[in-house]
Amino acid sequence: MPLLKSATGKTTASSAAFRLKGGLFPLTLLEIAHYDRAEFELQLQQKSAEAPVFFNQTPVVLSFEAFDGDAATLPLSELVDICRSQGLLPVALRNSNAELQAQAKHINLAIMPVGRVKSADNNPPPSDAPPNKPEPDSEAQSPSPSLEKPSEFSHSSSKIITTPIRSGQQVYAPGGDLIIMASVSAGAEVLADGNIHIYGALRGRALAGVLGDTSARIFCQSLEAELVSIAGNFKVDEDLRKDHWKTAVQARLDEQTLCITPLV
Repeated sequence: MPLLKSATGKTTASSAAFRLKGGLFPLTLLEIAHYDRAEFELQLQQKSAEAPVFFNQTPVVLSFEAFDGDAATLPLSELVDICRSQGLLPVALRNSNAELQAQAKHINLAIMPVGRVKSADNNPPPSDAPPNKPEPDSEAQSPSPSLEKPSEFSHSSSKIITTPIRSGQQVYAPGGDLIIMASVSAGAEVLADGNIHIYGALRGRALAGVLGDTSARIFCQSLEAELVSIAGNFKVDEDLRKDHWKTAVQARLDEQTLCITPLV
């Protein structure tokens, strides 16, 4: 380790100026189906007017996987400027077109890997073989205290949280559902590849189906959220306050529309 001299002339060991760490940061996808400058700018202005808090320095990934047209001729720089004028901050591009990727590199956008394409039929292929029957586990008859955790444990692919999620905390359930037996505070964020169940008030952000599962749902006992999102389709509190505010609800997708309905 190199040695440095302090202002007093004393020699000290230097510390690392930085370190690289992995992080989980959910980013909003801006999926662009087609592009006409006037139409795109007008619609983005309208959406920004509906949710000005969300359109405030919000990082987004530009996705052209469903783009209907010649992506190679798309004026990417122009599109990015329009996004920035409405408060969005494009940070990356997701498309396999080489010409579009070259434009992205020219304006310093990162290149994200193309998403996985989901099968139209989510059911597993039919099989004549019967499903495997699990072997009886003698140890399962007497659960060991060492398997229990006071605030969090997993069962199959679900993650269960028994304590409140406080502001600044982020909880992610990869590969399954997230079940929270308490409330989620404002400023907290909960994410799951599957459904999210909250047996308390949802005051922070909840994002279900973060890998693109459009069948995912969010359930909560009191809707007071800053944002709810399913497979990238979201609503912010300005929209959520209109109906069913502070009531027990579920959020689900109907086609590409995020619907909030009462729990009955």
